[in-house]
Amino acid sequence: MSVKTIPTKINKYNVYNAGERLLGVGDEMPLPDFESSSETVSGAGVLGEIDDPTVGYFGNQELEIPFRVLDKEAVDMMDMTRAVQLTIRGAQQTTNSEGDIEFRSMRVVVRGRSSTLSTGKVKPGSPMDTKIKLTLLYILIEVGGESMVELDKLNEVFKIRGRDVLAKVKEMC
Repeated sequence: MSVKTIPTKINKYNVYNAGERLLGVGDEMPLPDFESSSETVSGAGVLGEIDDPTVGYFGNQELEIPFRVLDKEAVDMMDMTRAVQLTIRGAQQTTNSEGDIEFRSMRVVVRGRSSTLSTGKVKPGSPMDTKIKLTLLYILIEVGGESMVELDKLNEVFKIRGRDVLAKVKEMC
């Protein structure tokens, strides 16, 4: 009988900006969605309409980085002339079919430019809830050292689990 592993949660994570750990990051950081760009196909030979994705093309992706307070790390990311490169490193907690808890690594690398700085609020004894939003140009998600998805909009890279989904398209162009 093989031992199966059930992923259960993120045990812990840290965020790094160009290799330097960001210390003031808030509790929760939603990762971006991958929403494919598509066109509606209809006409002869099609019963109704089909939403047809353009392979490798995705709508704008954003990543919002929460900070407890307004600090230099958040403000420095506002320089729109320089891309921000962040690495999110986490430990996924899993439970195997024998009941043992195990861990596996998770890494998300993003590169993008700032689009919004929300400076937050001021209230005694409370975090400011400052946020900076990046428009992403690149994202790589790895689990257990294995690449899950990589999208590089400027260099025409779209890979799923290491497989170049656009390889045939690149051969033709």
